[in-house]
Amino acid sequence: MKKIIFTLLAFVISFATVSAQKGIDFNHIYAAGGKLQMFIDSAAKNVHYSMVHPNLPNTFFNYMPDVNNISIRINFRKNIKVSNFRYTILVDEKPVLVNQPINEKKLEDTHADGDEEVFSSTSLGTFPVKGKVITVLVYSLEKPQDIDKSVFYGKSVPKAEIKGFSKLFKIEKGFDYSWVKEPKERTNFTFSNNDLELTLIKDRSDIDYVYTTTIRSKQTDEIVFESTTWQYGGAVEEHHFLPFLNIDKNIFKKSGDYEIIIQPYSKWKISAKDREASTVRHTLSITLEEENYTKRELLLFGVATPFTLCLVLLLVTYLIKRKNKKKLVEQEKQTNIAKLQLNSIRSQLNPHFLFNALSGIQNLMNKNEIDNANKYLSKFARLTRNVLDDKELISLAQEKALLDDYLQMEQLRFGFNYEINAVENLDLDNIEIPSMLLQPFVENAVKHGTSQKAVDGQIIISFNKQANDLVLTVSDNGNGFDTNIKYNGLGLQLSDGRIALLNSIYKENRFILEKQSSSKGTYISLTLTDWL
Repeated sequence: MKKIIFTLLAFVISFATVSAQKGIDFNHIYAAGGKLQMFIDSAAKNVHYSMVHPNLPNTFFNYMPDVNNISIRINFRKNIKVSNFRYTILVDEKPVLVNQPINEKKLEDTHADGDEEVFSSTSLGTFPVKGKVITVLVYSLEKPQDIDKSVFYGKSVPKAEIKGFSKLFKIEKGFDYSWVKEPKERTNFTFSNNDLELTLIKDRSDIDYVYTTTIRSKQTDEIVFESTTWQYGGAVEEHHFLPFLNIDKNIFKKSGDYEIIIQPYSKWKISAKDREASTVRHTLSITLEEENYTKRELLLFGVATPFTLCLVLLLVTYLIKRKNKKKLVEQEKQTNIAKLQLNSIRSQLNPHFLFNALSGIQNLMNKNEIDNANKYLSKFARLTRNVLDDKELISLAQEKALLDDYLQMEQLRFGFNYEINAVENLDLDNIEIPSMLLQPFVENAVKHGTSQKAVDGQIIISFNKQANDLVLTVSDNGNGFDTNIKYNGLGLQLSDGRIALLNSIYKENRFILEKQSSSKGTYISLTLTDWL
């Protein structure tokens, strides 16, 4: 007789499976929680899948009120022993397949979306789900207590029904309850010092875990209570087997109206219309007896509170001003020290530069190139005035002119070519930078980059803009140098120290120096962040 029943049951499932497969989109697969995946109707839109609720981490809820049929598959990683696993399928809480092994002969290799890892996969069947609840339990024989539960909910989530409230209060010997059954839209409660908590009782359902409870003050719109879990086994006999929540009386700070909202878990990505259709709202009118203060107490509170707040505010203001003043003095001290060090470096750069320039003139005279030496001296005179000028900041136009004079002088000696370029949207006359900022890098490009290449030498200087950053670059086609080695050249050493000091002064505008060098040439980039 049992064989006949199981044969008929298998036939019914097989027939339902074949019928249900019509219209299913097997090109679009959804995660269904745990090891399960599902295919659904190609036209279905209202699908929310693999949702986990805070109080049931191993239960996966798939909400699909518009879906007619689903095809369920199970996946295993390649290193998993599939023979250890079993599954059970229930339709509307009635078992149709119990403790079934995985049919290993029908396992197929597959890939998860966007994943190169290979899985073994097989179908558990195709089922009509419209108006039904299908539950799949998957577990291992090694750990039968660790069950992954996937629920395929093909109905609309119903509104929860509030069955009643009970209030816990102290009596002379212990505690007692008062019970309000089947409340309407509003329930009135008065709390005294003897009252401890309020208990909310809800009707029971097979999806209690999807409902969350929120209590909102209607006066302030503040959320005063939230819960995602329900308890069972209450002390009041009438709701012993119903889900309930205990609510501390102290969440009600003031008398007034509070709204209880019971709805599906708030992180569901469902429309406001669908959520509201599944939401129940109830108003609690709360009166707090201990809130009735005497006139004397109100007067004392009204006078003492502003006076205390003023004293605290004055004290805090004084302490903040004192702290800020001390901080400003210290910052000013550090800035002055940095500026003195910066002036010291500039005073070393100037004679270093002048010495190199005079050496160039001497070199031309030794070669008996009198005309070039005279041209060199003419450029040198104007350059000397600009270099010895004691300005900390100069415009980009002035920096460009200074570099132009210097390169024209050195061009008489070595014969290289050079370019100084600036993007069109830079206002060279009104943008200022620290004086002689690029000169040591340009001098290094001449002496160590292009001096040996004569007319084949090339130096390119650029003034660029990147968002709010000013980017200054110097490149040459010389033989390069090892950027990891510290050289004895005074100009670059002083420049590195100068940039470190500039960063200590301009804390909101970092100076970022990058050096790249190879046998094909050297590239120097100096970025002044948020300078423009």
